[in-house]
Amino acid sequence: MSWWRHAVIYQVYVWSFADSNGDGIGDLPGVRSRLPYLRDLGVDAIWLNPFYPSPQADNGYDVADHRDVDPRFGTLADADALLSDAHALGLRVIIDLVPNHTSSAHPWFVAGQRDRYLFREGRGSEPPNNWQSAFGGPAWTRVADGQWYLHLFAPEQPDLDWTNPEVRAEFEDILRFWFDRGVDGFRIDVAHGLAKDPQMPDLHERFAERGAAAAGHPFFDVDEVHEVYRDWRRISDAYPGDRVFVGEIWVQSADRLALYLRPDELHTAFNFAFLSARWKAGDLRTAIDDTLRSLAAVGAPPTWVLSNHDVVRHVTRYGSVQRARAATLLMLALPGSAYLYQGEELGLPQVTDLPDEVRRDPEFHRGQSPGRDGCRVPLPWFGSSPSYGFGPGSAAWLPQPPSWAGYVASRQSGDPSSVLSLYRAALRLRPGFGDGPLTWLPSAPEVLAFRRSPDAICVVNVGDEPAPLPAEVRGRTPALTSAPLENTDTISGATAAWFLS
Repeated sequence: MSWWRHAVIYQVYVWSFADSNGDGIGDLPGVRSRLPYLRDLGVDAIWLNPFYPSPQADNGYDVADHRDVDPRFGTLADADALLSDAHALGLRVIIDLVPNHTSSAHPWFVAGQRDRYLFREGRGSEPPNNWQSAFGGPAWTRVADGQWYLHLFAPEQPDLDWTNPEVRAEFEDILRFWFDRGVDGFRIDVAHGLAKDPQMPDLHERFAERGAAAAGHPFFDVDEVHEVYRDWRRISDAYPGDRVFVGEIWVQSADRLALYLRPDELHTAFNFAFLSARWKAGDLRTAIDDTLRSLAAVGAPPTWVLSNHDVVRHVTRYGSVQRARAATLLMLALPGSAYLYQGEELGLPQVTDLPDEVRRDPEFHRGQSPGRDGCRVPLPWFGSSPSYGFGPGSAAWLPQPPSWAGYVASRQSGDPSSVLSLYRAALRLRPGFGDGPLTWLPSAPEVLAFRRSPDAICVVNVGDEPAPLPAEVRGRTPALTSAPLENTDTISGATAAWFLS
């Protein structure tokens, strides 16, 4: 079976993972120094957020050159060394690809190569249409001669024209450049956004929901996007070693998501329906069932995720560490692959009180308060004072709250009741669920219980009060629980339990 069908992948937000030189910004040598920690955690691969040359208007998602490393983060030689060390430790490496747009500092845009972007005439003094940026405000910026260019994100991120064969050829060459260097795959940013309706009609009110694309959306989930991924799949299939694509795809139905995962397109996609589900048994079960049903139809594995660099950390989103611990065991017991976001294995909450003057997120600065910086605060590794081992200096690019002294990895490592110890135990035991399908078991209303193999059962009590365990496991001793059980007949509130042979 291909590794990506069942892997656990750890997301490394390079800015905030580990700083090797004391400038307060994470870098590739810092990541390289922590690879043994990730191996010992028990993950199979890492995904690196963008480390390419960039003005950093959107923390690297405004790429000026996809074939090099920003000096803030190191050098191309550092990237090669990281790949080599990761592979020596048995870790695969996925890197970010940003194909929807470039930086306005990209040589193409600087040279005025407008045919590679989406320049249009306006409607008098008004933009070509009413499309809005995901970061707030119009999605169009006017240049000196009166034309307008499209940017679905910040003005420093002009959208590319994917009907231009030169754009397609450029990104196919970028894929080969990194595949040749040994990367194991790509996470594709805004993978649902490359194709646009050529008529560029005004955006109807029914498309007002930010992010997820409803049927007929003019710039998200347009059918022509699939032509791009068929071409890319032929490239990845030509390389040895099971290279993989994972798409960031925000669509409103599991069936539309499945179209991206047909056998000749992308391999996997993030499951945002699961991430977005409320902490209610019915909502979680619906997200799981819809995902498994739709992806089975195209033979693709599900990919589960609870947190990432764009959303509120799930400790805060669910309202407690105990719920977050239970959600983790639920996610890791499901069939398919799973993504962990750096720091969730430490139980880190969202930082909600960052001073305005330190925030970098363009969402915040364009009025989308509070922005995403609260989930991007640098990790606490050891010690009792800033920067808690993040780097040799005393400062980090975003300040870590004093409470994070209690979350440092070194302290949790020796505590069997810590969140870190739970993650390590869960990743060690996860293979016990095997590759079998999921079968739901009869259970109390707020309890989710399913079997993955004859002797592998997961039970999660989403309610706040104790509930009876399913008959299949009553009286048995669990292999792992997210919180202590009062007895062998009931499961505590906001608690998950694994029963393995």
